Amino acid sequence: MTLPDPTVNPAADHTFQVDLRGLVDLLSHHLYSSPRVYLRELLQNAVDALTARHGLDPAAPAGAFGIRLYADASVVRVEDDGVGLTEADVHAFLATIGRSSKRAERIAEQRADFIGQFGIGLLSCFLVADEIHVVSRSARTPDAPTVEWRGRGDGSYTVRTLPAAARPAPGTTVTLTPRADADEWTRPERVHALARHFGSLLRHPVTFDDGTGGPGASVNPEPAPWARTYPTPGTRSRALAAYGEEVFGFTPLDTIDLDLPAVGLKGIACVLPEAVPAGRRHGHRVHVKGMLLSEQAEEILPEWAFFVRCVIDAESLRPTASRESLYEDDTLAAVRDALAERLRAWISRAAASDPDLLTRFLQAHHLAVKSLAVHDDEILRMLLPWLPFETTGGHTTLDAFARAHRTVLVTSSVEEFRQVAAIASAAGLGVVNGGYTYDRELVHRLPEIRPEATVADLDPATLTAHLDPVDRDTELAAAAYVAQARDALAVFDCDVALRAFQPASAPALLVDSREARHERTRSQIAREQEGGLWGDILGALSQEAPRAQLILNQLNPLVRTAVAIDEPELARTSAEALYGQAALLSRRPLRPSESSLINRSFLDLLAHALRKDS
Repeated sequence: MTLPDPTVNPAADHTFQVDLRGLVDLLSHHLYSSPRVYLRELLQNAVDALTARHGLDPAAPAGAFGIRLYADASVVRVEDDGVGLTEADVHAFLATIGRSSKRAERIAEQRADFIGQFGIGLLSCFLVADEIHVVSRSARTPDAPTVEWRGRGDGSYTVRTLPAAARPAPGTTVTLTPRADADEWTRPERVHALARHFGSLLRHPVTFDDGTGGPGASVNPEPAPWARTYPTPGTRSRALAAYGEEVFGFTPLDTIDLDLPAVGLKGIACVLPEAVPAGRRHGHRVHVKGMLLSEQAEEILPEWAFFVRCVIDAESLRPTASRESLYEDDTLAAVRDALAERLRAWISRAAASDPDLLTRFLQAHHLAVKSLAVHDDEILRMLLPWLPFETTGGHTTLDAFARAHRTVLVTSSVEEFRQVAAIASAAGLGVVNGGYTYDRELVHRLPEIRPEATVADLDPATLTAHLDPVDRDTELAAAAYVAQARDALAVFDCDVALRAFQPASAPALLVDSREARHERTRSQIAREQEGGLWGDILGALSQEAPRAQLILNQLNPLVRTAVAIDEPELARTSAEALYGQAALLSRRPLRPSESSLINRSFLDLLAHALRKDS
């Protein structure tokens, strides 16, 4: 048995001291996006109180209990007909930071019916006021007294009971006396606007009074537009489009009904009428039980769905501590998957029954659909033939292009397509630009939809095989010029050949793939660093460096004149100029040495012309 050491003082228990002003500063700078959330928190508490009141009195008719807002130059007040608070509730829930009435055991089974989850919402009122005045009477006890609570920003509070007549009916009234620096958020017109912003879809009646003596204005006079009754489907469609335009500022190409009964979700997705950059994700308006949670909820839809913006109202989604975004959990993941399926179903319906709508949709959002088709076999089978691609036949659908070309060739980059497009078109080759995002992968999947089609990558050998050789006498006559041109362009690892091809207006074609250029660059670095560590590594990786090829067009008058030049320096300069012009037409980035060559050859030709004229 070990006896306690009398020289050691026993440990004493202490409680944390909370600096309320510091906590409010933390909320304002790190939890809430703006002081305006104070009104949302007050509305939210009132809605939760009404929910609990309906639980006590389920026979009460709809609209029997409501919320009333009042704001003038001196106060902001929110009054509800909810369940109210007893004195014990006041001490437990208003004066204890971090505890929420929704966590109390007696209503734990009703937790899913409430919006709030964290019990710190009332502190947001200190963002705009130094004192919060609460007067409440509980509906749980018929003869319950009225309780008054005053909380101050320095962390102190007072509680007292008042005669029942002080508040004849159950419910709660919260009154704020705004600070002078909070005028931006507490002016009557701003309070009304915030109430409309946050509470337009609330299921309980909410009214606003600005103290001018007129009738109170309804904050939420109508149910959500998707919950209303319309005489015809066309009327409903126009009403939803008008609502989408009011909320987002654009006229939707179409609206998509979103309805997930399992999580109590309803809403609409508005299809953007114009293309948006790939990957730019728009925020969506998410309401939870009618209360606006966020206008920038990107996480509600998958990344590929950037062609829509949504307004939804859900029952089972969990807000984060700030109640300005959604908590990432299994429910949210399931909702995201289910909404994605609704968007796929809309695309399927458009493809099957509304080709005009589908055409307008694909013109604006083909990139989004392509990104979806890469990973979704059903969308691939359904829409790949309809998707537009850049081809040697212009911008056309893959279906139409495959009917005209049994073998479809696809380039690996935009620059390669631009190098060969005109020549390939004249040669009757069907080439698709595979340099854009998703295009090459999708074109290669064409045989899955059209088994009779053949798809292959375009390489220089395929193209040059379709260029006509020149006759032997012409080739012999041009041999000296071709040799001089090869010598002049050897520094660029470029071979020179003479062929005949259309269009005759093209003097030369530079055939050079990106992979070939990379391999030549790697070989050059290996040679420059021969003997070093990097030189050994690059040397081990290097293959035989493929050469670019400058193909001169014998059908072009300028080329026919050039190959007859018998002055060596002029022949070299003309070959360099033809190489530079072909490199420019390829629209690929020029190396510094190529830019220098273009400038030098131009000046040399100009000087030669001036000497000749003189």
